[in-house]
Amino acid sequence: MVTTSATSSILTSLGAGSGVDTAALVTSLVQAQFASKNAALTKQENTLTAQISSVAKVQSGITSFATGLKTLTSNGTLATQPTSSDSSVLTASALPGAKLAGLAASVEVTRLATAQIATSATSFAARDTTIGTGNLTLTLGTATVSNGALSGFTAGTATPVTIAIDSAHQTLSGIASAINAAAAGVTASIVTDADGTARLTLKGATGAAQAFTLSGDTPALSALNVGVGESSTTIGSAAGNAQLKLDGVAVERSSNTVSDLIEGVKLNLTSAAVGKPVTLGITRPTAALTQAVTDFVDTYNQLQAVLKAETNATDGALRNDKNATNLVRALRALPLTTLATGAAAGAPTNLASIGVSTNRDGTLSVDSSKLTAALSNTPDAVEALFASGTGATGGGIAAALDAISTAAVDQTVTINGNIEHIGLVGSTALYTAARTKVTDAEAKVATDTTAYQERLTKQYAASDAIVAKYKAAQAALTAQFAQTNNNA
Repeated sequence: MVTTSATSSILTSLGAGSGVDTAALVTSLVQAQFASKNAALTKQENTLTAQISSVAKVQSGITSFATGLKTLTSNGTLATQPTSSDSSVLTASALPGAKLAGLAASVEVTRLATAQIATSATSFAARDTTIGTGNLTLTLGTATVSNGALSGFTAGTATPVTIAIDSAHQTLSGIASAINAAAAGVTASIVTDADGTARLTLKGATGAAQAFTLSGDTPALSALNVGVGESSTTIGSAAGNAQLKLDGVAVERSSNTVSDLIEGVKLNLTSAAVGKPVTLGITRPTAALTQAVTDFVDTYNQLQAVLKAETNATDGALRNDKNATNLVRALRALPLTTLATGAAAGAPTNLASIGVSTNRDGTLSVDSSKLTAALSNTPDAVEALFASGTGATGGGIAAALDAISTAAVDQTVTINGNIEHIGLVGSTALYTAARTKVTDAEAKVATDTTAYQERLTKQYAASDAIVAKYKAAQAALTAQFAQTNNNA
């Protein structure tokens, strides 16, 4: 086989014998042979590349739209929120799925929930002071505290926890690490005094039932004991429940975060205020909902413009892509999709009923008067359309759009026992596989072109050599006849 460099050399010398520019002739013949095939493959590659790019653009658009709307509806800004008349005493927030219409309550915080805190009375030279090995036993229960010491303790139902202190954890710092690793409801830390000495501090969870004792089974570890009659530690805070009054009714909770007192409301208690009840009410997200509808329509129209261009029947890259055209149809049906179930008769259940209408060109527009009336007359129903939920219907606009996005981007089906991707992900895979075949075909054409050029080059080189011989013979004969004529 003639190498490429050899072929170039032959092409350079072609025509030397015949006088014909056979090098240019070979090049022209090769180009003519493969021109139509190269043109067809280039066109296919450009088309497939455009389709892959268009799918990516559409996929990004619908995914970003769905994700952004889901974030908006789940962050609480579009839901009615509880209000507190005194946030220095307590704050209130809505629990997921809360229905807060008509919320009006009075909460008085008479005591915050507290945790038992015990600090070793003995100070140690440093954090890395060696204490000793053995076992510590931690027991949870209820306790009474007097003058900085446990005066009574009743163990709870939980099984006491044994914490092994080995040679790797026998320092004060190591013991603290071992207690924390046990995750038994008590955390340990080291407090360093101004003179550099160190003490072990233990803190339990809030609530009267979260008091604790700690006992060591060796003389060295007993220096950290926490218990009735023990003088090795000081109780700086006793375990206690939060005490509240809800509309005058006294209640207790083990934590300063209370989610089971008022339906749909989480209370965060920050300070006690005896005799100063806090009033709870609600605030409607009217302005936020109005803005959300406007933003939804604007974003929808931007996505619709992209889809319209990419699926244009004349020159759209995805005009024959069923997944893209199915997405167009699904989005057009969205304004009439039921977004909330269980609404009162006459209450809005879809976007069309709050003033979002479809124009002749497929874009959406908002009737601000109709939206304002819906927010004024049926605020809970409008809020339900933007509530966070699941399912194509009944879960709010975010769930409906997410269902459309999922179906359009990456559905999976089982065909003959195999899981197949359909949707835009499937379209991308299809176009990418087709482009790979085109690339392979282009590589084959390149190989065939080289082989054809080499074959023609050898053929014309041989012909040129023959012509050169004939010309040489002709020249010799001509010279001979000339010599004969001169001698006559």
